[in-house]
Amino acid sequence: MSELPRGWVQVTFEDVAEINPRKSVDLEPSEIVTFVPMAAVSEVSGTIIEGVPRPLHEVNRGFTQFADGDVIFAKITPSMENGKSAVANGLENGIGFGSTEFHVLRSYGAVMPEYLWRFVRQKVFRENAQKVMSGAVGQQRVPADYLRAHPLPLPPIAEQRRIVAKIDSLTRRIARARTDLNRITELVEQYKSQLIELGCAGKLTDEWRTSRGLSKPAEMRLGDVAQSFNYGTSSKSSPEGDVPVLRMGNIQNGRLDWADLVYTSDRKEIEKYRLRDGDVLFNRTNSPELVGKTAVFKGEREAIFAGYLIRVECGARLLPDYLSYCLNSPSGRRYSWEVKSDGVSQSNISAKKLANFKFLLPEVEDQKEIINRIETAFAWLDGIVADCEAATKLLSNLDAAILHKAFSGKLVPQDGNDEPAPRLLQRVKAEWEAARENRKRRHRSPRTPISPRRKPTMANLTEVLSSRDGWMPASQAAQELGIGNGSTSKAVEEFYSDLRLRVLDGSVEVERRGDEDWLRLRPSKVD
Repeated sequence: MSELPRGWVQVTFEDVAEINPRKSVDLEPSEIVTFVPMAAVSEVSGTIIEGVPRPLHEVNRGFTQFADGDVIFAKITPSMENGKSAVANGLENGIGFGSTEFHVLRSYGAVMPEYLWRFVRQKVFRENAQKVMSGAVGQQRVPADYLRAHPLPLPPIAEQRRIVAKIDSLTRRIARARTDLNRITELVEQYKSQLIELGCAGKLTDEWRTSRGLSKPAEMRLGDVAQSFNYGTSSKSSPEGDVPVLRMGNIQNGRLDWADLVYTSDRKEIEKYRLRDGDVLFNRTNSPELVGKTAVFKGEREAIFAGYLIRVECGARLLPDYLSYCLNSPSGRRYSWEVKSDGVSQSNISAKKLANFKFLLPEVEDQKEIINRIETAFAWLDGIVADCEAATKLLSNLDAAILHKAFSGKLVPQDGNDEPAPRLLQRVKAEWEAARENRKRRHRSPRTPISPRRKPTMANLTEVLSSRDGWMPASQAAQELGIGNGSTSKAVEEFYSDLRLRVLDGSVEVERRGDEDWLRLRPSKVD
């Protein structure tokens, strides 16, 4: 990373936040907390959207605890890569329990949770975290040590507020732009549908037709103008073969999609069901909303068609593209919906019902003009959609660019009157020390005489850890200080407050092993 702005400092996560803090809750078992499964965290908005109120006793064991203001970060694949993280807010009684696949980041006070959350939301952060995942395939996780040691550019707290506010403002504008672009795409599809409807109703070429002395379209029954209606092959197809077999899935948005094909090498089937240029394929069996889809085969390659399709040969008076537009128009779709017969999971339309479809049939010259006008308009509209899709992709790049500028000090101006981040860290540490001493003075009580059976306690945590070469469980360290079963909650709280401060000043390391914290003095601090 380039040189940080004046007043900033480079820290690690563990300098400013406790990673996976120990469970601690002062509530009755029947009191309500918020339960947050992984699915309740939106990967789009980065918020908790479906927290469930639960009694404490139902979730106190076997789940990860967090509190209002904590950042929860999914550590398992694919939730981590998808961006499942959030700042916990509005929890019942300020306490939440959730998936064991969350890491919890709790600020000591020098970093805003909203600033830290936006940092871990970065795509580049998640991509780098993915590289250090460990575990079996499909169950890989980001280790806590990766978060502890990860660098974090830390601005003054006032600048953090300005950065968060600016990101929020820009994010809202980007979200509105994304919504507007999506709306344009929806409007284009609606416009296409109305354009087809106008064309098949004879209204798209009214003036043009009159100027050329052509007759008005006449209502016709499809069976009276089409040459034939044929069902496709019922033989089994294969992933490989000589000739593709077009199925209902190959009809998409009024066109043939050649991406997902099956094949046959049966020469009799190929000869019997070979498609010819201009054949109209009608999807006679599908879900209710999709039955009746139509597309025109235009001789792209040799192919046959499956039994769920009906082939319509149009004849000289009816152009295939015009028929396809009529069947795909709102009126044509309504007809399919009205005449379909419904099965358990699919609807069906027979060739007889298809032949009874009534539509307006213009003269061939008029049909050509209608087709030309629709296709010209579609090409223009498709260009608009392509531009919208390109702009949407650029918005994602803009998101990343905003965050990059934010964490390099280029998103908002610096203010020389802000408390510099190094001084902020010192102040927060001092405040933690002062708060610990105040708690000791407020809650100090006469010492209980040591039982003859109880081993003498040591003076402080440093002495305890100095007596041990390497790691030791936190519970054992507490016992060495006279804190064990029967100790008051205040004594336990003071022990962990002291531990947190020593982690913050760098004198003690903490490692999570199963359900237990293990401690040791940093090697440089043992002397």
